[in-house]
Amino acid sequence: MKTTSDFPSINERSPDGVKHGGGAYRVLIVDDSMFVTKQISQILSSEGFEVIGTAADGVEGVEKYKELYPNIDLVTMDITMPKMDGVTALEHIVEFDNDAKVVMVSALGKQDLVKKALLAGAKNYIVKPLDRKKVLERVVSVLG
Repeated sequence: MKTTSDFPSINERSPDGVKHGGGAYRVLIVDDSMFVTKQISQILSSEGFEVIGTAADGVEGVEKYKELYPNIDLVTMDITMPKMDGVTALEHIVEFDNDAKVVMVSALGKQDLVKKALLAGAKNYIVKPLDRKKVLERVVSVLG
């Protein structure tokens, strides 16, 4: 009977969501769409990231960030949300933690808001509809 040791993996690599010293990168997902939250969560979890919290609007996102700090490595932040938009929430988070790593999530055609977010301290952005490869590339580049 053949075992996995009979077939050495050529593509052996550690998942993107695991830190060099071991342990998963911890992520907070802030988005008013349950579908997008679930999509980002599945993409990141499949690479070993740990989703430690979700929030449905900017107000909740800022509260969750403060609650989880300093045990948080990254935030994905939707730009358009009720109660408080993503750019304003980003400003509050950066004011609280200047080293916060926030990746904005935006619909096509929102370049002006993306620029504003990058100037306010966002480290990168992802455009919807989400592409697994691009989500991981952008997230990993921010953490790397």
